[in-house]
Amino acid sequence: MNLTPKQLRILNRIRETRLTRGYSPTMQELADELGVSKVTVFEHVEALIKKGALKRQANKARSLEVSPDLDLPDERTNTKLPLMGTIAAGSPIEAVETREHLDLAELFAPARGTTGGNTFVLKVRGDSMIDEQIQDGDYVICEKRNAARNGQTVVALLDTGEATLKKMYKERDGRIRLQPANDAYEPRYCRPDEVQIQGVCIGVVRTY
Repeated sequence: MNLTPKQLRILNRIRETRLTRGYSPTMQELADELGVSKVTVFEHVEALIKKGALKRQANKARSLEVSPDLDLPDERTNTKLPLMGTIAAGSPIEAVETREHLDLAELFAPARGTTGGNTFVLKVRGDSMIDEQIQDGDYVICEKRNAARNGQTVVALLDTGEATLKKMYKERDGRIRLQPANDAYEPRYCRPDEVQIQGVCIGVVRTY
């Protein structure tokens, strides 16, 4: 896809803002970031939508989203992933988002760059996933998704505002089973409206 430098900056800013804040920047915020007028940003955004690089929901503010089919390069080599907080691998805990980052370059030598606008990190608290080799104090690397396949390890947000890391299964009666990987813990059963899938675990980082 043929993109101008300004269009790339707009796409990167939208991707970064959605990742760190959960919503898109406004046209004015993009204009301030690029040092151009709001009209100019609007023209770039419309061009990106026509190219299929951006998606927007009609009549909804802050709904700009980079197309998942777009292979967007980062503006810089990045070994940092956003550390979104702590996830319970035991009893659920209150979901609190932080603004920290986990720098993989500081954890490993030599540094191994890891990028991805839809990837984030959570620090594990608890031992309910030890049979999946996920231990207390580990970092789980997760990909933002709102759905998962049976047996995948997911970040689940409960309607109580608590978050937990468990294997997910869809039961025949329509309920969702959040299954620990430790016989000392019982599974939790939820109706679909009582739980939201926030991401799927794609890796584990452990330091010694």
